[in-house]
Amino acid sequence: MKNFNNKVAAITGAGSGIGQQLAIQLAQAGAHLALSDRNLDGLAQTAEMIKHTGVKITQTQLDVSDRAAVEQWAAVTQAEFGQVNLIFNNAGVALASTVEGMHYDEIEWIMNINFWGVVYGTKAFLPYLKQSGDGHIVNISSLFGLTAQPTQSAYNATKFAVRGFTESLRQELDLENVGVSATCVHPGGIRTNIANSARMSDSIRALGMNPDRATKAFNKVLKTPPEVAAKVILDAVKQNKRRVLIGNDAKIIDLIQRIAPTRYAQAIDLLSGKKKRK
Repeated sequence: MKNFNNKVAAITGAGSGIGQQLAIQLAQAGAHLALSDRNLDGLAQTAEMIKHTGVKITQTQLDVSDRAAVEQWAAVTQAEFGQVNLIFNNAGVALASTVEGMHYDEIEWIMNINFWGVVYGTKAFLPYLKQSGDGHIVNISSLFGLTAQPTQSAYNATKFAVRGFTESLRQELDLENVGVSATCVHPGGIRTNIANSARMSDSIRALGMNPDRATKAFNKVLKTPPEVAAKVILDAVKQNKRRVLIGNDAKIIDLIQRIAPTRYAQAIDLLSGKKKRK
């Protein structure tokens, strides 16, 4: 896929952050858009920002953890546009908790959105992408889909799962040679609302962390603007890349993980000046 003119792109989490910037840049490139998000106000804002481009836009309030709703959205998108070329499975949430302190319903909540939402979006749209003959699936994993961090066990689990799912999918699509491809994206700290909307458990106090301060600290490491992330992703689609790292933080930590796959945590702690509690 060398350009996006007259292509049809479906985006989850399009009401803010990376999803919103993907919508803006795709519209500027001439793509028609099926936008979805749980936040209707955010969706309306995104649509308002791109209405001057003249592309066709639909807005759907969507919970990506609802398989039937995702399947219906895909079918309606195909019917309304006549084709679908791209699906960006971008919607996601965050949770900070120790393994011991985490409730099962919290694990299910984040897994249903971050992993199953990607699975539902991929499977619902894949037949339509194949029909188009020129399709691409973009699944958003994370830097935490490459390395594990304390308090992030559930988030790590979802993002590692997205990585494995997408890499296997890409291999299958290559073998099938049906005009559809897939890219797994691993952003570092992107300046979005994910920190402010993250669930912070009091259990992290056992590790010497304060939930309120953790949110502020989380925000401080979100340095890459979402518009930069969106451009990197769209360039990766045009280059048909298998994996994309976004931000210097992602590139550096990925390199450390490659050099020291079993000791990267100690190396990262050393670089960041962290010390173990005594």
